[in-house]
Amino acid sequence: MTADRIEGIVPILLSPFFEDGRFDAESMARQVEFNLEAGVHGLGLAIASEMFKFNEAERAQVIGATAAAIDKRTPLIVNVSAAASDLAAHYARLAQDQGADVLMVYPPTFLPAGVEEVIDYYRRVAGAVDIPIVLQDVVQAPISPAVALRIADACPNVKYIKVESVPVTAKVAAMTAAVGDRLTVFGGAGGGYFIEEMRRGARGTMPFSTQPSEFLEVWTLFQSGDHVRARQVFDTRIMAVNRLALQEADVFYHLHKRLFVRMGVFKSAYVRSPTMVLDNATRWEIEDIIEGILARGR
Repeated sequence: MTADRIEGIVPILLSPFFEDGRFDAESMARQVEFNLEAGVHGLGLAIASEMFKFNEAERAQVIGATAAAIDKRTPLIVNVSAAASDLAAHYARLAQDQGADVLMVYPPTFLPAGVEEVIDYYRRVAGAVDIPIVLQDVVQAPISPAVALRIADACPNVKYIKVESVPVTAKVAAMTAAVGDRLTVFGGAGGGYFIEEMRRGARGTMPFSTQPSEFLEVWTLFQSGDHVRARQVFDTRIMAVNRLALQEADVFYHLHKRLFVRMGVFKSAYVRSPTMVLDNATRWEIEDIIEGILARGR
């Protein structure tokens, strides 16, 4: 896949830390290899990577280490969203300098921004770099199909949109109908509605990074026309993980990091503060799901 023609499965990488909170580059490299061996079509650093918890030096360190581990074997997408236009543009330049192939950006969320302000925000970010950009439509700052097209008109390097605002399936259908071939539409939110999104025209998804083979199998089956088997694989191997991961707060970090620890990919399941405190029931549910995954030979 080239940076301006990505579709398929693009997992968002988790950021591994030591127990003292320092970034663990060796575990990140193992995670990258785990996903590349599965055959993913790209990899990302974004919300699931705890990017919003990094200072500037850490941001550069994580992007650089991840890009080095990937070594141009697949495109690296980096989220550079920020509360201010100039800051997002700065993050965009930093990410490109550290090896990002594509950027992902959602609109400002700290203060309300009107349509013209949002378009100017993207214009400033897009003008700071010369690599493709993914618009990120999020619950906190939805992007309508009409606004997506206006942003694409103003920013020639905007090539994609990741749809995550609710209702997700209806939004994907509306977006694909409106943008046509102008933008490649991806699903997100952990891939929980992956099949429904593909049925409505999405050309891929950006799930968590612990189940790349499972998502790739669903993608391949669906694209080949075997929708029944695709649904069976999704329901038996992915759905329970997604249901628990998106149940409340940021339990997804704890579930997916703990799974990687049990698989030998990460040394630690440390999640940076602030993060939820797991109750006993949720701890049991996490371990129960992991035992089921490991029992299947993963």
